Amino acid sequence: QVQLVESGGGSVRAGGSLRLSCAASQYTYYMAWFRQAPGKEREGVAAISHGSSDFLYADSVRGRFIISRDVITHTMDLEMNNLKPEDTAMYYCAAAPDTWGLTLRPQNYTYWGQGTQVTVSS
Repeated sequence: QVQLVESGGGSVRAGGSLRLSCAASQYTYYMAWFRQAPGKEREGVAAISHGSSDFLYADSVRGRFIISRDVITHTMDLEMNNLKPEDTAMYYCAAAPDTWGLTLRPQNYTYWGQGTQVTVSS
């Protein structure tokens, strides 16, 4: 069982930046960030493969968010820039073995963190 713990959420004004971090208890092949706003479905934000050679970004965050990971320390970060009010959500770290390929589909991820809140005010 892989344990995932997120940190780094908070409140920021529009145009500001935040950096989220996820610490995993052990290595997993794929890692990703998802988010869920009240009343909305969970959506994929960004995903990264084992050697950081492959990335996926949601259209809504491409060019503003950067995902990265360190396979030695089992950590993953999400640098979020030029934040917008519509980025407000609970952000979740997720991890998966090498089964489904790199994807932003939540059903393909096995392990989940408890989430960290990001609030962007206008």
